[in-house]
Amino acid sequence: MNYFDYMADPHRQCAIVAHRGVWQDAPENSLLSIQRAIDAGYDVVEIDVRRTADGEFVLLHDDTLERMAGLHSEPEQLTLEELTSIALRNRDGGPGNPRTDQKLPSLRQLLELTRDKILVHLDIKHRQVIPEVLAYAKRMGVDRQVDFWADLKTEDDLDWIKANITSKDVPFIARTHLEHDDADEQVDLVFRLKPLICEVSFTDIAQVDAIQQRFHDAGITLWVNTLDGVASPGFNDASALKDPEAIWGQLLKAGFSAIQTDEMHALRTFLAKTNSTTKRKIATSP
Repeated sequence: MNYFDYMADPHRQCAIVAHRGVWQDAPENSLLSIQRAIDAGYDVVEIDVRRTADGEFVLLHDDTLERMAGLHSEPEQLTLEELTSIALRNRDGGPGNPRTDQKLPSLRQLLELTRDKILVHLDIKHRQVIPEVLAYAKRMGVDRQVDFWADLKTEDDLDWIKANITSKDVPFIARTHLEHDDADEQVDLVFRLKPLICEVSFTDIAQVDAIQQRFHDAGITLWVNTLDGVASPGFNDASALKDPEAIWGQLLKAGFSAIQTDEMHALRTFLAKTNSTTKRKIATSP
């Protein structure tokens, strides 16, 4: 699988990015949740990566194991062997969810499971770890199937990303904040870098409308996160379930062609309906 070719395909539909896998009845970031994303045929699976005490990598979002395993330890304090023996709580963890037979996965297990089956969005929790994970992906021969993500806010960010990521010829997602006072400067940095993908947050979707043609002309895919609690104001999963056209529909019109969500099935249903409606309009046009 080639991330570059997939994102550049002008005929593909909007990419559905499964946040931490399909975790509604499996532990988030578990091999089971990821397998279910593969089985469902989603385009990209997002997972969280942390470094272990012995220089390996595991899949975990939080700073500690408290939510997903009921342990106070930080993953960086434990070895790979110790971490991968820990049973995970179901769904998004917490004391309300029981322990399962799913163990905390290693990055190697993830990459073997997903090889040639699904694209992988790597949310690496500490930027200084990115070069190590990048080298790891290259050694495993999957560096065109995974992406690397980082904020691009300053000249220092630009220099670091060029030296450590984009110079390695791997898929890169730059994060840009149109809601910040220095939005114009951040956008300028994106066009100087010209990453494969730009994840955009905003306060008003008109901010994206105003510049979407520039992104299109530069060949930069626009990516948006609609997760509750972190999405741009009003453009979240909860609102999309109530009125998908007002949320996902507006995002598509603004030029976004990759949506990270916890509501993958609902998004797929909406995209199928939208595609069907478009085809009917074309068929009946004079």
